[in-house]
Amino acid sequence: MDTARNIYKNDVDFAALGLQYPDFAKHLRQNNQLDFTNPDAVQQLTRCLLRRDFGLHVDLPDDRLCPPVPNRFNYILWLQDLLDSTGETYSDAYDREREVFGLDIGTGASCVYPLLGCALRPKWRFIATDIDAKNLKYARDNVKRNILQDRIQIVENTSSNGLIPFKDIDTLKPRLDFTMCNPPFYESREELISSAKAKQRPPFSACTGAEVEMITVGGEVEFVARMIRESIQLRDRVKWYTTMLGKFSSVATLINLLHEEGNRNWAVAEFVQGSKTRRWGIAWSWMDYRPTADAARPHGQSIPKNLLPFPPEFTFHCSPSNQISSIIKTINDTLTALDVYWRWNTSTSTGLGFAMGNAWSRHARRQKKKLAVEAGADTNTSQSGGRGKLDNGDFVPGKQDKEAELGFKVSVRGTMDGQSEVTVRWVKGFDAVVFESFCGFLKRKVEGR
Repeated sequence: MDTARNIYKNDVDFAALGLQYPDFAKHLRQNNQLDFTNPDAVQQLTRCLLRRDFGLHVDLPDDRLCPPVPNRFNYILWLQDLLDSTGETYSDAYDREREVFGLDIGTGASCVYPLLGCALRPKWRFIATDIDAKNLKYARDNVKRNILQDRIQIVENTSSNGLIPFKDIDTLKPRLDFTMCNPPFYESREELISSAKAKQRPPFSACTGAEVEMITVGGEVEFVARMIRESIQLRDRVKWYTTMLGKFSSVATLINLLHEEGNRNWAVAEFVQGSKTRRWGIAWSWMDYRPTADAARPHGQSIPKNLLPFPPEFTFHCSPSNQISSIIKTINDTLTALDVYWRWNTSTSTGLGFAMGNAWSRHARRQKKKLAVEAGADTNTSQSGGRGKLDNGDFVPGKQDKEAELGFKVSVRGTMDGQSEVTVRWVKGFDAVVFESFCGFLKRKVEGR
């Protein structure tokens, strides 16, 4: 996740917020700190942050969960990174014209995720579900209060219904770009109480949540396991299935379940707010668009490497004696000689390629050379079908990427110490061995081996 976009990477300045909002200031102590055990103070903090930082106005009931804005904002930023780096144009950048449609499972009274998503991205739309009548009423009122009825639809669900109710979605769009969820942590009232008693100090923040929001049969593991089972049936009708988790132990259990079900494209996130709150996120897809390393693998050390997806980026450095222009020429000559689709953009020093298989193996290269000789063609001339072609035009999705076994981007940059840096980014495919093989092949060619 790009921390530069996180306006809450530092603690909130309560004194400054109090100067703007007198209703918040009256909850501050003499040292300008907030009493987080006071539910009214916590609610006022949420209202003021949403108003000041996003222009959102919400009403919150006293007996339902009050969402911490920085934590929810982190989740939205992660979703943005996942979607921006898995678009059909492979740009790895925010496309302002891209329409995105998501589902918030269990939106709560605040409807905070859809509100934040729509405030940050004008082309995002949501369906938001809940099973609690009071949550639904407040959520609808908050959507109306922010004049977002045309972008956020509140849908009542039931505990016996599917978590992803496509019967209510089909009329709007045949496929979702993502689902998101902040499931109940606990599997019983007894677990909730014992968890609170086990804490060595009082909870950091007052909890006003109702049992319907905090307790579910089997806890968060069973809740997300239901999502996984539904995703196996829905497959690519949803691009990314995502959820936040409150227990670190749940991360390993659910990722192992994904592995058992044959999933080969997942991402992990760690949401850290100051030193007091830590949550985790997992995402999975049955499609083969690969997110960037920042979106797929957290920078922290708390998650074991065996639970992380294969690194989607490979970087190597060239000596100062090897000029950038020479490196770029080697890369282009190498890839245009293969039976792959290849497009180089001079202005960004980045190329995009797709391969139907391991076209860089010795056998594949011998076969291509043999066919070229038999046809009386130059062995360095690219084959037909738009492959091996240098072209600065915009990429248009088509057969070359839809049927590819591997999609990759190659970028060349200069470094401050005079070296050149080559980065290979995995953008499409399921087979990490094929990606790793391609990276090794390209590195050897650039190094003249």
